[in-house]
Formats: sequence, C-alpha cells, structure tokens
Amino acid sequence: METLLRAALINWLRYEPTLTSRLNAIEEEAPVRTSTPWLGIAASASVDWGTKERRGREVRLAIELHLRGDNPATGAETVALVEQRIEALPTVQQGFEVVSTRFLRARAEQRAANVRAVLLEYRFRLLDV
Repeated sequence: METLLRAALINWLRYEPTLTSRLNAIEEEAPVRTSTPWLGIAASASVDWGTKERRGREVRLAIELHLRGDNPATGAETVALVEQRIEALPTVQQGFEVVSTRFLRARAEQRAANVRAVLLEYRFRLLDV
C-alpha cells in the first residue's frame, strides 16, 4: 500500500494546475536534471495498521520542496498549495482507502547557492479494499 500511496499522491499533485504552473517537476524522488523549483518524495515508511478483517498500513511520508530565494517567506504560497492538495487527497484510491491524513511537522532551511528546502511530513492511515 505504501507504493500505491506514493504513486497516487504524486499523480494527485501533478494534476493541480496552479501547483504545476509554479514547479518545474513533481517527482517520486529528487529529479536528476531539473532546476528549482521542484517537489519530490524524500522518504516514506510504513507499519501495520490493520484490523481482523482488513489489511492496513500507517504510512509516514516526507515531501521535499526545493525553491530559490533570499527571503525566508519565499515559497510560502506554494507550500500552502502543496499542503492543501495533500490534505484533499480523495479517500477512495485504486487498491486502498485513505482512512486519515494528518500533518505531522515541517522543516525549512536555507542551503547553498540560494536554495531553500521545505520538508513536509504526513501520516496516512490506509486500509486495503
């Protein structure tokens, strides 16, 4: 279910026109040849979250957004769009059902060459369909 969630989430983010107009790439991993700004899944991990009748997983997923800018507020609107889109992921997906989506934490940092990185971590609870 973790792999299915990763694919569903990337596809869901790619079909948001306002978001895609602001980013050069939305990929499952860090893109190899794309300039900033881009968004990718940094990491994910899952544990059992099933019931007696249904298989389930709790998936923790980190999304990383790379931007350029001197101002700490750079990308604040884009981060808000990403958060809104993630939290609006439809519950019914192919192969699983999203029972809950919860924001866990965020981290922002300034990196070399004027790059800013924002890491967003979420917890998804899924059940097999």
